[in-house]
Amino acid sequence: MTDSYTPPRVWKWDKANGGQFANINRPIAGATHDKDLPVGQHPLQLYSLATPNGQKVTILLEELLAAGHTGAEYDAWLIRIGEGDQFSSGFVSVNPNSKIPALLDRNGPVPQRVFESGSILLYLAEKFGAFLPTDPAKRTEALSWLFWQMGSAPMLGGGFGHFYAYAPEKFEYPINRYTMEVKRQLDVLDRRLAETEFVGGDEYSIADIAIWPWYGGIALNRAYEAAEFLEAQSYTNLMRWARQIDARPAVARGRIVNRTSGSLSEQLHERHDASDFSTKTQDKLEGAA
Repeated sequence: MTDSYTPPRVWKWDKANGGQFANINRPIAGATHDKDLPVGQHPLQLYSLATPNGQKVTILLEELLAAGHTGAEYDAWLIRIGEGDQFSSGFVSVNPNSKIPALLDRNGPVPQRVFESGSILLYLAEKFGAFLPTDPAKRTEALSWLFWQMGSAPMLGGGFGHFYAYAPEKFEYPINRYTMEVKRQLDVLDRRLAETEFVGGDEYSIADIAIWPWYGGIALNRAYEAAEFLEAQSYTNLMRWARQIDARPAVARGRIVNRTSGSLSEQLHERHDASDFSTKTQDKLEGAA
């Protein structure tokens, strides 16, 4: 057993605290350097990275375009969080919390900033009248699951993901603590998906789009390489849903926008037009349908 830790009376920031993201974590907000954000040709400007939270927005944008909403054309600019791009003065002006994704809608006389992935999904769904049920009861159910994801993901990402995959040392207590909670969340989804085709009900919605990059990522072994550890295959309804969403061409496109890791065929660092998807990649994506 390791020595127990006694917290000091006053916590002090130790810059050398270790871990994969130690160089970008700090206890203060605000910009570290002056740099304007780039602006492309479309009213919708997205500044992001293809983490699960970033994938939510690019998947929705690609789904909107696939559904014929031409006003959803967008520029997706890469924010390299490992290099501190999120602390530029330009990014902080769009998201004072310095987290991706961040959206700037330049359609009106005054650009509208939108930050927090769930807020962006709701904003775009309402703007285009799509992927959110209009029936009040169904809308409320979908929004409940959207906010379930926003409240649950920190346990999966910041908790389980950090201690299982990224922490400089592995300790039994935090891994067990967060594994238990993540498995409970997987069970919540599995039980729900035994009753309905999609998480929100009988309609594919922003609830699915929010939840899939995280929990679909776990089920399909794309997040933390933890599918075996979490016995993901045992959640049969979740697995059915994860594969069903994964087969959508717009999802296949959206998940690779602003991606900088993995196979080169699954990386599109920036996206400014549908033609930015290469022919090789496009053939692969169409074949996923």
